[in-house]
Amino acid sequence: MAQASAGIKKYPGFLAVTLVCLLVLYLPLIVVMVYSFNDSASITRWGGFSFRWYHEVFHSAENAKFKEATWNSITIALMAAIAATVIATAAAIGMIRSGQWRGKASSFALINLPLMVPEIVTAVATLIFFSAIGFTTGYLTILIAHCVFCIPFAYLPIAARLQGVETIYEQAAMDLYATRWQTFTKVLLPLLAPGIISGFLLAFIISLDDFIITNFVKGAGVETLPTAIFGAVKQGIKPNIMAISTLMLMVSVCFVTVSYLVGRLGQK
Repeated sequence: MAQASAGIKKYPGFLAVTLVCLLVLYLPLIVVMVYSFNDSASITRWGGFSFRWYHEVFHSAENAKFKEATWNSITIALMAAIAATVIATAAAIGMIRSGQWRGKASSFALINLPLMVPEIVTAVATLIFFSAIGFTTGYLTILIAHCVFCIPFAYLPIAARLQGVETIYEQAAMDLYATRWQTFTKVLLPLLAPGIISGFLLAFIISLDDFIITNFVKGAGVETLPTAIFGAVKQGIKPNIMAISTLMLMVSVCFVTVSYLVGRLGQK
C-alpha cells in the first residue's frame, strides 16, 4: 500500500492538480476569514487588523435577528441530531446484528439514499410532501426534515463502529445470564459509544449548516442562521457577514475534528 501511494506521487502533474484542488476548495474560505478581521468597511480593500466586525455581530442593530436565527439553528440541530442518532443506532443494530434476510441490501440502499440524491431534489420532495398533507411550514417542518436527512450521516460512523465490535462480547454476557437489555446497555452500548458520539456530532453540524432544505421548508417568519445570512447577503455583502461566516466555519471545523478524534479513539 505504501509503495502504491509513493507511485501515485510520481505521476506527472499529480502535485499541480492537488495544489489546484486545494486552492479552489480553501482559498475562498481563507479570504473570507482574513477579511473578517479587516478594519475597513470595504470587502476588497484592506484597512488594517481589527475585531470591529466581530464586535458588531454581537452589538449591532441586526443582533436580534441573528440571535434568534442562531437559537433556532442550535435547537433544531440539537433535537434533530438526537433523534437521528437514536434512529441510526437502532437501524445499525438491526442491519448488522440481524444476519441475512430478504430485502437487507434494499434497506441499506434506502438508508443511504439521501446521501446520493441531490439536496435540491430532497428539498422539493419534502416541500411537496408537507403541502400534500396540509402541514403548515415553519419551525416544526424544519425539525422533521432535518431529523430525516441527518439519519444517514449518523448511521455511517455508528455502523462502522458496530462492524468492528465482535459478537463474542454479547454472547459472553448472555452466557453469564444477562438479559438482552442488560447486554445492550452494559456491553454493546459502551462499545458503540465512540461511534454514537461521532455520529451525533456529524448529524449536529450537518443540520446546523444546512441551507437548501431549510430554505424550502422554513415558511415565512422563521429563519435559521444560514438562511438569515443568505437574506443579509441579498442586500449586499458586508464585513459582519464575513465575521459570522468565519464563526460558523470555526464551529464546523471544531465539531468535525472532535468527531474524527472520537472515531479514532474508538478504533484504538
